Amino acid sequence: MLDRKDIVEEIKVIVFRLKDEEYGVEVNQVKSIERLEHITRVPRTPNFVKGVINLRGVVTPIVDLRRRFGIEETAYNETTRVIIVAVGEIEVGLIVDSANDVIDIPINAIEPPPEVVGGIEAVYLRGVAKLDRRLLILLNLDKVLNTEELKQLENIEA
Repeated sequence: MLDRKDIVEEIKVIVFRLKDEEYGVEVNQVKSIERLEHITRVPRTPNFVKGVINLRGVVTPIVDLRRRFGIEETAYNETTRVIIVAVGEIEVGLIVDSANDVIDIPINAIEPPPEVVGGIEAVYLRGVAKLDRRLLILLNLDKVLNTEELKQLENIEA
């Protein structure tokens, strides 16, 4: 019989890449992973908002995570993906270099983020998970897309 202390709590995350780093976002915040399609530019939005797409009849704002985090931009290619995430009531697409896999991470493998990881401020991060030879940076989507910016994105959808 398993003792309560033998049960390891885990979170399930989608792993994706930006430049040379691996990141994770919790599966329960992810609606879908899509190929990049035509993005319609929207004026007067923050510079990291690429525009909107029509995804199955829903106008969805698209955020370029490289631009959001100040990582040098690169041309999109066949591995570029858009991860559709839900933050509160709003769905937003995040452009990433590739979406690799889904893994379970033991909660006890997650450490608080250092002040800066790969040039990304700690405010955007939930923590860093050390898994064997991998270092996975876990995003805090509530901070990546803060409330004021979400209100702007909400207006795009209207």
